[in-house]
Parts: sequence; C-alpha cells; structure tokens
Amino acid sequence: MSKRDFYEILGVNRDASDDEIKKAYRKLAMKHHPDRNPDNAKAEALFKEVKEAYEILSDADKRAAYDRYGHAGVDPQMGGAGGPGGPGMGGFADAFGDIFGDIFGQGGRGGARPGGMYRGADLRYNLEIGLEEAARGTETKIRIPSMENCGTCKGSGAKAGTSPTTCNTCHGQGQVRMQQGFFSIQQTCPACHGSGKTITSPCPDCHGAGRVRKQKTLSVKIPAGIDHGDRVRLAGEGEPGQAGGPAGDLFVVVQIRPHPVFQREGTDLHCEMPISFGVAALGGEIEIPTLEGQAKLKIPSETQTGQVFRLRGKGIKALRGGGQGDLMCHVVVETPVKLTESQKELIRQLEQGTRDNDTHSPRTKSFMDKVRDFFQS
Repeated sequence: MSKRDFYEILGVNRDASDDEIKKAYRKLAMKHHPDRNPDNAKAEALFKEVKEAYEILSDADKRAAYDRYGHAGVDPQMGGAGGPGGPGMGGFADAFGDIFGDIFGQGGRGGARPGGMYRGADLRYNLEIGLEEAARGTETKIRIPSMENCGTCKGSGAKAGTSPTTCNTCHGQGQVRMQQGFFSIQQTCPACHGSGKTITSPCPDCHGAGRVRKQKTLSVKIPAGIDHGDRVRLAGEGEPGQAGGPAGDLFVVVQIRPHPVFQREGTDLHCEMPISFGVAALGGEIEIPTLEGQAKLKIPSETQTGQVFRLRGKGIKALRGGGQGDLMCHVVVETPVKLTESQKELIRQLEQGTRDNDTHSPRTKSFMDKVRDFFQS
C-alpha cells in the first residue's frame, strides 16, 4: 500500500508554516495517542502515521527533500532520510550528487573537497525524558558510539614509520578525467577513492581507515519548555571529517514519555479530575495536582461533567518566550459504588423528589425536547 501524502496526513497546505505544522501535529497526536485509545489498532496506526509526517515536515532539510522528491527523498532505504548533508547521505541523495558532480567537475559527494577532504556526517540521538524534565529543563549525560581519529597513526591510516604516498593514478588530485564521446567527464579516482593518496603499509589498529569506533560521553542541556520532537544541536560532536575536513554535528531529538496524569498541548496542560456527586451538586473545594505540587480549586454548585476549569500559570513555560501556559482541569462527576441499603434509599428519595421537576435536570429536559422534535419532524 502506497504511503499517504505527509501534508494530507496532518491536514495542512504545502506552504504551511512551522507553527501550523506543529499545531496540527499536537492536535492529532493527542487525539490518536495510544494512552487515550487503548487496544485500538487503528488509532495506534494513525498515531504512528502522524508522528512520521511530523518528524519529516518539522525538519527543514527533510521537508525540502520531501517537497522535491516525495517519499523517495526521505526514505532511509534510499539514503535520503537525513536530507542534504545529513545523517542519511548516500543512496538517493548521493546518486544525484555523484552524477551531476562528475559531469560538471565538482568531485563527487556533497561534502568533498579536492584531495579527499570530507565533512563528517551529522548524527542523531533520540533522548527520552519525562514531562517534568521537559517543563523545568534538565542536564543529562548521553553515551554514543563515534568514529575518532586513530591514536596510533594520528588519522593517516599508515603504519608507524611510514606515510601515505601520492596516488599514481590521479597524481594526488583525487579525480580523473575520462573522455566519453563528445563529453569529457571528471570523476572520483577509483584507486584512492578521492583522497589523492594510497597506503601501502596500513596501520594495524585501524586497518588503513584512519579512524576507529569508540564510545564517548556528552553532557546535554535541555532547556525548560522543550517539546516532543524538538532538537538540541551539539556542534562538532558528529563524526569527524576525513583528511582534515570539519566534524559533523550531533542532533539530540527529544521524545517525551506519556504522563500518567497530564496531557500536553503546546504550553497548556490538561487533566481529568473526578469529583463526587455531592461536591458537584453542592459545590466545594478540592485539591488537584500540578507540576509544582498540589493546588486548591473551588467547585461551584451544580457543576456538570465535562466542565473545564482553568488554572492560570500552572502549565509549561514557553521555550522561546511568551509566558507560562495554563492547566485545564476537566471535571468528571463520579457515580458512587458499593452503596449500603440506607444509602440507596436516600438516593431513591432524592431521585423521586427531583424526577418530575424539569428545573433540576436541565440537560435531560433539553435532550428530550430534541428527541421529541426529531420524531415530530
């Protein structure tokens, strides 16, 4: 089955702004979230579809690749998931880069320089944090695999006491020119792969690659107010460049775990708060949870299920200014259970006393009037 258009999934136009895309994602993610739709395979599939669309359209590079090439431009199997210059270089993106670069003498892959100098690849790390950490900000350490210059050969790839020699095929240029009919085509040297040098005695530790795989620990500062899908850029912490090229960047993509009490919508928080039948009918004061602790909320008499009470400033601080969000408390009137006979009798008396008086049940009267009008029309 072919994939649906990402803009269609989010319900936005192709020229939608970043804010419009984020707003559409939040609305749909909250609607289809698995926590709100337990054991609902269709909702789960829609949630994954919405999440994938947002991950592509919220990233400027990926969105540009998608707008230009469609799904093929961001398909990891085609090498386009990282966008131009990103973690997904290779495959689809490289195919176009190599063809046009060779024809117009630009030396092959997008990050290359004459002599085989390459910028290191950008890397992505998915960091899962709690809602409280996202709201207040935090600093955490992550451990990631990385390619580092070999300490034995200092990145040259040659065995100690030896050094790389100039490539005999391209004479150190990293490129060769081939005549094909009327066209003179310049392409990467097949002997040295663009480095301009060959290694006759490779380093025993890195086997001539000049780099070895290691683990490194980095400290990441998460700013207060960060949202699901936002990225923190660590400049120069990606893979190191080749032949003196600059290192790539590391993008830490924040993923916020579902919270057992709150659902986030922008800077606002939402929660459901059950109240007793007595409090709903007569009014009272209840305690509700917030991210900073308990807060008191006055419930007026005759409160109905579904009413929403706003606690200003009890939401999440905006990441880039704009103040503090609010906490939206959705009231749910709870029906008492496991009643004694005397309690049941009291409720029967209350029911009998209010049954014939429409003023006690305005919603029931309104509903029955609509039903009556429907059958009489």
